[in-house]
Amino acid sequence: MSGRPIIGVPTQTLEEIPGELPRCWIMSQKYVTTLASVGAVPFIIPLLEDMVTLRAIYDQLDGVFICGGLDIDPSYYHEHRHPLTGRTDLDRDRTELQLVKWAMADEKPVFGVCRGIQIINVASGGTLYQDIENEYGNNPIKHDYFPVQGRYPRDLLIHSVRVDEESTLGSLLGVRSVKVNSMHHQSIEQLGEGLVPTAWAPDGVIEAVESQRDHYMMGVQWHPEELAATDPRMRRLFANFIRESRHFREERLGERQPQATPAAA
Repeated sequence: MSGRPIIGVPTQTLEEIPGELPRCWIMSQKYVTTLASVGAVPFIIPLLEDMVTLRAIYDQLDGVFICGGLDIDPSYYHEHRHPLTGRTDLDRDRTELQLVKWAMADEKPVFGVCRGIQIINVASGGTLYQDIENEYGNNPIKHDYFPVQGRYPRDLLIHSVRVDEESTLGSLLGVRSVKVNSMHHQSIEQLGEGLVPTAWAPDGVIEAVESQRDHYMMGVQWHPEELAATDPRMRRLFANFIRESRHFREERLGERQPQATPAAA
């Protein structure tokens, strides 16, 4: 079998266009091509209600990657919807939260970007600021540089983040501070159980988390897939995730190998 790890990439719902197109599942190619470029076999995951089939897909994976996208519905962290919470995708929320919870139980590697760090936090029992500008009380900077009508390029470096040098993230980036892009209006509020923050924006908003447990799970609030082609530090975030997923695969396949039959005397 190939030594390249299989990485699950959940999709997002494209709603029906009546008379033209039924509901579809979609995802940006940039995530897929970036993962493939560092040695992954990306596997696109449909948003199935059938948990038996979803589990069968999950069992084939060596790692789970959670992409950016729509806001997470606040019902999943037991809060009422804020007027500024944007469009949500309940099917995607359900699927991603389930995959991350399974991965946490199995200690299967997880990496999340933007929405992905928020999914990791909610799956761990944490909550979100539904709109940073209106809910975060520490004089927030602007975080929502969305590329609407080409106004802000997706690779535009906006603000610096302070990095915990003792963390896995710090060892990969090799710097105390790094400038990142920023395309979000929600962020971590109450930190989920078992998570530790490892990077912060100038206003104190959490920009990265890792698992405190013996489990490779990392989330960053920025979009490193937009920077990986030109910034080796951002590429290392993906490469290390794939390396950890490869180790998981090797251990998993090793456990399945039959014991050698002792030679006859």
